[in-house]
Amino acid sequence: MAVLFFLLWIIFNGRVTLEIVLFGIAISALLTLFICKVFGYSRQKDKWILTNLPIILLYCLNLIVEIVKASFSVMKVALDPHARPEPVVVEFRSGLEEDFMNVILANSITLTPGTITIFQEKDHFVVHALKEEYAEGIESSSFVSLLRRFK
Repeated sequence: MAVLFFLLWIIFNGRVTLEIVLFGIAISALLTLFICKVFGYSRQKDKWILTNLPIILLYCLNLIVEIVKASFSVMKVALDPHARPEPVVVEFRSGLEEDFMNVILANSITLTPGTITIFQEKDHFVVHALKEEYAEGIESSSFVSLLRRFK
């Protein structure tokens, strides 16, 4: 984390001098200590992130693709005067054990146009979808399968 802060410091300054490097080291160290104390940061979290980095990047790419696809679907419903939304509320269990993964899934569902997570407790979800087809297979979606791959 300290190295990341230091690199950001150098990038934001745009030049490298002895003064900038020394201040960068001091500020990066203080910021890292602050993050450890206040937010409970630890090296185990860094290790977890580095171990799962390929899956994290794949998940982010998948989320962007799903948002774009869903945006076009919702746009068709919104712009077609003959299309009628048929809202539906769906309940399902994700099967994910960790609360963190379930929260990521809930937020991903809400970020995807046409669906909103109404309620989430542990692995129990209640989702509102603009059309029934948007909710089909949501319990076995690409989001869930990617979240199951985290170690």
